[in-house]
Formats: sequence, C-alpha cells, structure tokens
Amino acid sequence: MSVRDLIIHECRELGISCVGFADVHRWEQPLFEPWVPEEFFPASIYPEAKSVIVIGLPVHLPVVESAPSIWYHEEYKTVNSLIDQHTWRIASLLNSHGYSSVSVPRDGYGSIRVLQKNPVAFFSHRHAAVIAGLGTFGRNNMVLTEQWGPRVRFGTVLTSAVIPPDPVMEKSVCTRCNACVHACPVNALSEDDYPDSLTDKKACADRSALLNSERRSPCGICIRVCPVGTDRVLFDRTDTRIYDDPEKWKRYHSAWDHVRSYGSEDVTQRDKA
Repeated sequence: MSVRDLIIHECRELGISCVGFADVHRWEQPLFEPWVPEEFFPASIYPEAKSVIVIGLPVHLPVVESAPSIWYHEEYKTVNSLIDQHTWRIASLLNSHGYSSVSVPRDGYGSIRVLQKNPVAFFSHRHAAVIAGLGTFGRNNMVLTEQWGPRVRFGTVLTSAVIPPDPVMEKSVCTRCNACVHACPVNALSEDDYPDSLTDKKACADRSALLNSERRSPCGICIRVCPVGTDRVLFDRTDTRIYDDPEKWKRYHSAWDHVRSYGSEDVTQRDKA
C-alpha cells in the first residue's frame, strides 16, 4: 500500500470527510497576490516537510443557521477538537511507518485577544486546503468547497513522505452573489474577489471577541448565508431567502430564536434577525 493509500484508508476509518495532498514547493508558486510570506511556508515551519496533508470536517448547516449561539459555539469547538485529534493520529501513523511527521494545531493563536492585536496565525490551514485542491477562496475570506460551501474546518499534517499531490481547483467555487458581503454585521467585506474582499480584519476579530465574552462565538453569519454546497440539498435549504423572510419561514426563525435565547450571556435582539 502506498503512503497516499495508507492515509486515505486511515481517513475513512476515522470518518474524515475529505482529504487532500500538496507538495511543499507549491507554496513557492503564488496563486494570487499578496501571497503567503515565506516564513509561513510548511518547509519554513518544519524543514523536513516534503508533503502536506489537509483534512476537512463539516459543521452542520442547521447548527450554523442558529449562529451566533451556544449551539454553534459548542459544535465549532467539537469539530476543532476532532481535527486536532485526527491530524495527530495521522502524523503518528506516518511516524510509525518511518516518515517523520507533525500535526499543526487547528487554531494557532492563544486567544481572540491575541488575534485582535495580530489577526494572523503561524500557519494557514485555509491556504493549505486551497493548495491541496479541496476548495477555493470566497469573498467571505473562507475556503468554499463543493460539498459544504464554507461550512467546513481544516487541519494539516506536515510530513517527510513524498506523496503525489492533488490538482489545485482552477474554477472558483464562489458564485460572487455577495450574500456574505451584505450580511456581514460589521461591514468587514467588499464586493471584490479574495484577498481584496476582506477589508477590515480587526472589525471581524473585535466582533469575535465580543461574542466570545458572551459564550456564543464565532459569528458564522457569512458562512450561514453562502448558497454554495450540496449540504443545502441534504438539509432542504436551497432557497437562501429563508434567512431574510421571518414571516414565510416562521418555524425556522422561531427555532433559531429559541436556541439563541439560551446558554450564553448578554443575548440581545440585534442578532435575532
């Protein structure tokens, strides 16, 4: 069994939803500008790295629809924890086969307060996911996938194993509908393609800090309204007007309001629309 097949088999055993592979030299070939600085390259962080393995786990759409809420807050933490466990297991599996490997923690910053001062982590799982062919950037600054849109979290393993890479997606998954731009509660996005679309990282981080103090972070609104993803078919949410018409879709809005009314602090009416 090849190393690639070994990892794919392990991912299936662990119930991992998607996996992609990339050669570390791909970071030396910018897909757009401005690009990732060299000190953030995989080989700069782990010099032995020859390949990058990226895994993805979805956040379920009906949970995201309640955001910001304690429900989404807890599922977000659960998915992050699972990703860290899975990437550690994959790295350990490779180590046991003689390929030196390390996992990169899902969130590479100490707290949202740290992120407010410097809204950058030491490694970008989002860029790794794009480079490994799992999706493309959307105007909401997130990686959009065909199956879950932006409702997916990524984790990374850096390994000395040489693994055949997956092709980078050439066609953008983003529909450029600007739903995320119009829905952003702090006006942090613009009607431009990534990376120009994110105009105010601090405003986004400040909102996250506020929601975190109320135990209902992250925000989630820009990924809630994104129309991309076959998960919308699964959950019967293909008509995204559901978020804008509380009278026509009253039972859904009532459910979301109910969830938002419990389990967190200082809930206000401003997030119930």
